[in-house]
Amino acid sequence: MDLLKGLLIRLGSTAVAFWLATLLIPGITLDTDSAGEAIVTLVLVSVIFGVVNAVLQPIIKTVGCGFYLLTLGLIALVVNGLLFLLTSWIADQADLPFHVDGFWPEAVLGALLVGIVTWILGAILDRD
Repeated sequence: MDLLKGLLIRLGSTAVAFWLATLLIPGITLDTDSAGEAIVTLVLVSVIFGVVNAVLQPIIKTVGCGFYLLTLGLIALVVNGLLFLLTSWIADQADLPFHVDGFWPEAVLGALLVGIVTWILGAILDRD
């Protein structure tokens, strides 16, 4: 049961983070007509983002270990921005009304905001 609780908290906090990104960052849009459609879209985009991160992040970190060391981890901003942009592309292919205009500054700032908000909400909500 704790696994399901943790998964739902992470999914919900990521969806809220994506919603905040659409409100705060120009160039990240959610074109829906109703609140229900917006919620479903945000949850699906959160799932896509989670799968993209779960599959590609370990591979990228392993292959690019030298770049992480050379740049003292700053390359992670670029990688996260590219993964955020990939999430937008996959959402577009799935006909979801979520779109990121470009890499800089939209995708990088969006990935940064989603990471920070998800971390804060996870720390607040994941109390036993």
